[in-house]
Amino acid sequence: MSEDEFQQRIVDTASWLGWRVHHTRPARTAKGWRTPVQGHNGFVDLVLARRGVVLMPEIKSAEGSLDPEQRLWRDAIGAQWRLWRPADWPTIEAVLRGAT
Repeated sequence: MSEDEFQQRIVDTASWLGWRVHHTRPARTAKGWRTPVQGHNGFVDLVLARRGVVLMPEIKSAEGSLDPEQRLWRDAIGAQWRLWRPADWPTIEAVLRGAT
């Protein structure tokens, strides 16, 4: 499963379960694909919020690794930060359903 397919599965499931979902998508410009950012690069892929709970997962494929900027965000965010991979699906689904 690609990272994009996995992320879409999370977005679909979270939305269906009543989470508010935010993802900033890149846009094609004359200089190639760009994601408009003011501030520090490496922000998480998704922000999910429901009933006062906010989760900030970084989505990776089975082989994907964090870059240095993503590690800095991980350290700054703390307990709300998650690293989610396809193999984590049973845990992710439980979290989204509110079981953990």
